[in-house]
Amino acid sequence: MAVSPEQEHPKKAFGWAARDSSGVLSPFRFSRRATGENDVTFKVLYCGICHTDLHMVKNEWGLSTYPLIPGHEIVGVVTQVGSKVEKLKVGDHVGVGYMIGACQSCDSCSNNAENYCPEMIPTSGAKYHDGTTTYGGYSDIMVANEHFVVRVPDNLPLHGAAPLLCAGVTTYSPLRYFGLDKPGMHVGVVGVGGLGHVAVKFAKAMGVKVTVISTSPNKKAEAIENLGADSFLVSRDDGPMKAAMGTMDGIIDTVSAVHPLLPLIGLLKNNGKLVLVGAPEKPLELPVFPLLMGRKIMAGSVVGGMKETQEMIDFAGKHNITANVEVIPVDYVNTAMERLIKTDVKYRFVIDIANTLKSSS
Repeated sequence: MAVSPEQEHPKKAFGWAARDSSGVLSPFRFSRRATGENDVTFKVLYCGICHTDLHMVKNEWGLSTYPLIPGHEIVGVVTQVGSKVEKLKVGDHVGVGYMIGACQSCDSCSNNAENYCPEMIPTSGAKYHDGTTTYGGYSDIMVANEHFVVRVPDNLPLHGAAPLLCAGVTTYSPLRYFGLDKPGMHVGVVGVGGLGHVAVKFAKAMGVKVTVISTSPNKKAEAIENLGADSFLVSRDDGPMKAAMGTMDGIIDTVSAVHPLLPLIGLLKNNGKLVLVGAPEKPLELPVFPLLMGRKIMAGSVVGGMKETQEMIDFAGKHNITANVEVIPVDYVNTAMERLIKTDVKYRFVIDIANTLKSSS
């Protein structure tokens, strides 16, 4: 006989969950495991809303099981640590991102790339090592193996730091891995949404010249004056796009909608790199000839390993980088999801869990 989520583990917990593919979230009682010897338990203070959460609650990828508590941009304060925990202590500010487990023995895990482990366990809507469901951060407490918990620098405001655990590392990782982090380089950022706006901030902090590429002319002032980009291109404006051809060392493409790649490939220098971090639902058309005629590279990248995630958040602390957020109460979450569909947010919703998630509701 199946055990109810509320009886599955000893720690009583409370959150908001979707019950079916309507995606509507509502209060939900469940439980978390006891703090193991390698575990960290923390009180959740804030949790960002990622577009992946929207896909998952509506089962748009066909992977979801219900009830489902989304949320993988989770920050809070440590309340308990296991006897073998070494790097964290009670009172520390911490965070958990997209993954909460991996095999920790494959080549990817051995090379600090747990995000590419075939057995990587997402923080929400998956099965943990013990066979129980992983519940995300739209909840009051988290329990996680310390290996999958990062320490958040004390100088970073937690509501602005939360989205860095997904959106932040998703853009930081390819800048580092593909060598697009050298001062004086010229990097394009396609899209200025939840991912793109932090890509601009990280690249500028690395000393890189940044051009934002967008379909929306009205985002120019925001990109240059508020985010610090050096220049702005409207991708549909043939004249300036043609003038910029062959000028960029690399491009971080954050767009999740179907869009043409040919104009972007044209912007790259010889040996330039176009890295996709958005996930369009339909295949993109790839023109091969322009890749051949400049030894150009197209690649993909997703979040980052734990070592790199800690490096990213430390870099953010050093340079005072946070996401631009709209903080909301938990009972606004369904409205926020509807606004997210319309891209009506600058640039990330963050739920004030500590002050608005009430188990009596």
